[in-house]
Amino acid sequence: MKTGIGISDKNSQAVALILNKLLADEHILYVKTRNYHWNIEGRNFIELHKFYETLYTEMAETIDEVAERIRKIGHFAEGRLKDFIKLASLEEGEYTTKQEEQLQNLLDDHEAICRSIREHLPEVEDKYKDAGTTDFLTGVLKQHEKWAWMVRAYLH
Repeated sequence: MKTGIGISDKNSQAVALILNKLLADEHILYVKTRNYHWNIEGRNFIELHKFYETLYTEMAETIDEVAERIRKIGHFAEGRLKDFIKLASLEEGEYTTKQEEQLQNLLDDHEAICRSIREHLPEVEDKYKDAGTTDFLTGVLKQHEKWAWMVRAYLH
């Protein structure tokens, strides 16, 4: 789908790949959070069960926004699980019911997404000349910083 929004085809294609990789990581983290929601055990079961539900509900909105951003710049958003697995830098991980392990895994993943977004911001802004996606990614970064902070609070 060709656009006339002021980004060259070559640049929008490169940005779409960055966004599709983010979309894949968002899905891996979303599924991991749902898995933990279903399989949490321990003293704080109800509290963490609800906390995980809040996280994955908010992440679902972010996933939709990332996919829509890809469409706005003229490309298809990946939507198959096998493509997410190929594109993602995050890993699904093993099953665990241990609260501390679940929380640490979620924290590590939120922080990894923060680092990845930070690495791509200058490239998207300066190399690919896409101020709209730079602004969008900054918002996603802020959301993951918030989620990381909330998860980190349970670990200390």
